Amino acid sequence: MDIQAEKLRLIEWLASLKDSSTISELIAFKKSKEADWWDEISSEEKAEIEEGLAQADKGEVIPHEQVMAKYNKWR
Repeated sequence: MDIQAEKLRLIEWLASLKDSSTISELIAFKKSKEADWWDEISSEEKAEIEEGLAQADKGEVIPHEQVMAKYNKWR
């Protein structure tokens, strides 16, 4: 089986579709095959993100300009 030829045949078929229900089914199928980045990261990374969001909710943030001023000296 030539995978590239099969892909082209699928693209041609998809481009010719007029049935919206089939297109909806294909969209749902595509979404079911896509991985959510959240599911792909480690529990440690998730904990770090959740901690950062909690800090931001409490207003414990540093303004962007202040961070850039600190690190621009290394440019």
